[in-house]
Order: sequence, then structure tokens, then C-alpha cells
Amino acid sequence: MTCLLYNILLFIAAFFLIPFFVMKIVFTGKYRKSIGSKFGFIPRRVFEEMKGSPRIWVHAVSVGEVTAAAPIVSSLREIYPEACIVLSTSTETGQEMARHLVTDATSHIYYPLDIPSVVRKVIDGVSPDIFVPVETEIWPNFIRICSERGIKIAMVNGRISPRSFRRYRKTRFFWRKIMNMIDMIGAISTIDASRLRALGVEPSKIHVVGNAKYDSLAAGADDFLRDEMGAKLDISPGAKAFVAGSTHEGEDEVIFKTYRGLLEKYPDMLMITVPRHPERSGAVLSLANDEGFDDCITMTEINRGERRAGRRIIIVDVIGELFKAYSLATMVFCGGSLVPRGGQNILEPAAWGKVVLYGSSMEDFMDEREKLEMAGGGITVRDGNELLNEMLKLMGDPETLRMKGEAGREMVASSTGAARKYAEMIRDHLT
Repeated sequence: MTCLLYNILLFIAAFFLIPFFVMKIVFTGKYRKSIGSKFGFIPRRVFEEMKGSPRIWVHAVSVGEVTAAAPIVSSLREIYPEACIVLSTSTETGQEMARHLVTDATSHIYYPLDIPSVVRKVIDGVSPDIFVPVETEIWPNFIRICSERGIKIAMVNGRISPRSFRRYRKTRFFWRKIMNMIDMIGAISTIDASRLRALGVEPSKIHVVGNAKYDSLAAGADDFLRDEMGAKLDISPGAKAFVAGSTHEGEDEVIFKTYRGLLEKYPDMLMITVPRHPERSGAVLSLANDEGFDDCITMTEINRGERRAGRRIIIVDVIGELFKAYSLATMVFCGGSLVPRGGQNILEPAAWGKVVLYGSSMEDFMDEREKLEMAGGGITVRDGNELLNEMLKLMGDPETLRMKGEAGREMVASSTGAARKYAEMIRDHLT
């Protein structure tokens, strides 16, 4: 009955959502690469190239989940050299990242829309022995159909943010049945495990394993990547740079004000700003000009061969460059935190040994925040004034800045190992 109600609501929602997506495709080009595959129109050759056994389907929604999936897929490849490992994403940015980062996957596809006929068609093509959602990505029809067909389901890096938990809890009667169709859940933390139990998941199915993102980031913080990024942006080793990562609307004004304050003390300071959504880059560029910063260059222009030529501000308007940008930072602000967005991934700059500053809205990364602050590598600020003051204080004490950054790096390095455990959990569930 609950699934019937869900499909009725899904059908009604389609009348409003389909015109919206059509407009997006026509006028912005967004979803153009993925829309056909999402409706199940995947070329036959893609399925024919899926060779090997066992057949493991890993699903990572977007960029963040791909980061967690990468070391798990690598560990699975070590355990099963002949396996067919299919990695799906929901977003085009995630797909681009997956093809670049997760080279151990046999095939990369888009995750189908949760329409029963579409789901069955794609599952028929992939024919998985096990389905592995990364983090809490639950689509009722897909989970139900996998369960009906006897396809095992093992969730890895399971987490439920406070906002998601509130939404799930309001409709607990529905989600309890769906989530108990999952055979095993590996959770990031005890908090996530307790939230899953509160939603009615059987406790015996839940295991606290840890966060696979630590594995990915610790392995990825390589000097070669830093040197490559420095050469690309024409930033010499030791140059002072303020990196503002994953910024949201409402934070950019604060960032430019902070940068102006840093310039008063350090006139040679550069700035790299990375909007959370690349499509906002035009608005950020306009704001920079309004604030009197007319010496900006975008990453797109650099990728086309244009040199920075002394310009102080670099606006990263493409995906996949944030992690490398952090490697060049003297000071880091991680966005989505001075506005109520729940924060962004503070582990990325910490993996490079950078002190990370962020606002108080870190609900989606509470565990990471607690660990980083306990280590001394993370600092919460309430507003732009505190952000500037903390940065100036740290820059005035280079040894403290270095020690705090190293403490954060060591915390990330010491927290690795979850990816292998998740891969072994999947192996045990397949046997």
C-alpha cells in the first residue's frame, strides 16, 4: 500500500517536474548528458562491456559520494580482480568526477529514475549480484525491486544528516519497511547508527565502520598534485593564498571583505574562490568587480591557455579542482557554514595540512568537525569579523599555523582503514 501511494505521488510530481527539467535542458544545457540514461536509454554496448564476476553495482550520488566510493572500489578490485564493478552517479558532475577518479570500475553509468519500468530495464542490463549505495541514497522502487529479485543490498559509508533525519522521521512508517529491505548497513559513526535505529532499521543490520573519505583524501594529498596545480595557476611555492572552498550564496560578500582585510596586512596575498555550484561563478565574478576587484581570471580561461599574468583572484568555475586548490592555501575557509547549509567537506583541506576555518552551520559534518577541532586543526567562526581576525592571528604566528595544520593532517591519516573494511563487508555478504 505504501509503495502504491509513493508511485501515485511520483506520478503527480512528474507533471510539475518534467516541464521544469525540459526548460533546464533547453535553456541551460543542464541534464542534457544524463537525461536519456536516467530514463533507461543506455546503449546495449555499455551492458555488453560489463564482463566479470561477481557483479557489484556501487552507487554514488554526486562528487562527495564519489570521493567515498573511490577507495572502496579500489579495495574491491584488490579482493576481486576479475569482478565486474559498475559505478553509477545521479549527477553529471559526479559522473565526470567518477570517470576521472574511479578508474578501477569496469563501467560508469547514470542511476535510473525511480520509475518501476525504468528501474527493471536497467537492473536487467547490469544484472548485479549485489547493490551498494554509498551514504544514505534510498529510492523506494529501486530497493523494492532489488529485494524482490533477491539482489543483495549493502549500504556503505551510511550517514544521515540532522536535516535528512528530521524528514525521514516524519514518514518513519514508510521508510522503516523500505530500509529494512537493505541487508546490511555500514555506518560512519555511532550517531548515524542511532539515527538508523530510530527510523526502525533492525539493529543487527547496522555496523559502525567509519568514513571511507579519510582513505581517499589521505591517499590523494600528493606533492605531485600540489606542484601540478601551482604550475597551472602560476603560483610559486610559498606564495600566500587564501582559498575559499564550496562557498554558497550569501558567503561571497564575506569572503571578499575578508580578502580585502588580508590584503591590508599582506598585499601580495592571492585568492582562489571555488563556488559550491559552478553555475554561480558568473555572479561571483560580477560581485568581485562590484567590490573593486577587476583583476580576476576563471579556471575556464586558464584551461584555454590564458595565463594568470599577475591577477590576484582565481575563480574556479569547473568541477574537480577544489581538492587540488586547497594544496596551495595559506588560509582556508570552507563554505556552506556561514549560511544555514549544513557545511561542506572540511577533511579535504585538512588532508593537505591546512588549518580550516568555517561557520557554525556544520550540521552535516558534526563528527568531522568534532575530530578536527579536538586535534586543533579546525576553528569555528561566527561571522566575517571573526574569520578575518582568526586568519590574521594565525598568519602572525607561522609556527602555530604549521603545527595546527599538521595536527589536522595527522588526524585524517590516523582515521584511514574504513574503505577496506567496507570492501570486506561486501565480500562477506556475497559469500
